[in-house]
Amino acid sequence: MTLNTQLPPCSILLLAGGRGQRMGGQDKGLVEWLGEPLIAHLQRKVRELTDDLIISCNRNRERYAPFADQLVVDDEGDFPGPLAGIRAGLKVAHHSHLLVLPCDVPRIDAALVQSMREAAQLQPEKPLMLRHDEHWEPLLCVIPVALLPAFETAWNAGERSPGRVMRGLGATALQCPDNDPRLANLNTPELLSSHNTVSD
Repeated sequence: MTLNTQLPPCSILLLAGGRGQRMGGQDKGLVEWLGEPLIAHLQRKVRELTDDLIISCNRNRERYAPFADQLVVDDEGDFPGPLAGIRAGLKVAHHSHLLVLPCDVPRIDAALVQSMREAAQLQPEKPLMLRHDEHWEPLLCVIPVALLPAFETAWNAGERSPGRVMRGLGATALQCPDNDPRLANLNTPELLSSHNTVSD
């Protein structure tokens, strides 16, 4: 595909810092799908889109390091959730916007990631989240790095939902088709085995 070179540069954060409960406690980003760890599929989709690829991981740092320009860890122990990883990414991002993807959507394609970047530039001061089937997808988003103080304020007030934080900041939506296969959330061994064909 032809990249839109008119877009400003964007940092990209891949979330792989969770507890992996639905994977039986395994480090989800390193679980294999079609012969490769999930993180490798995501990294390949986004590598050419950024010079600032960040991975949020709380274990196995040496295994994640080859896939990223930067690694971040949560500033609290015991896997406090994805908002902690997003905050960590916002703190180190080199560019004005941070595009966030979870490690368990290996069927996302570069075209959708580009669409997210393009849509985010229509209202660059607000967060953007994907929506499909009338549901927000808060872990597939683009966040202005300038909003870090608002994220910190929400965290310190006890908020742990990225979606609630972003909706409170006037988030805009990029609507995807209902049942969009690119958004398949492969977060259990059964789902991984049922999606056994690759998608670009």
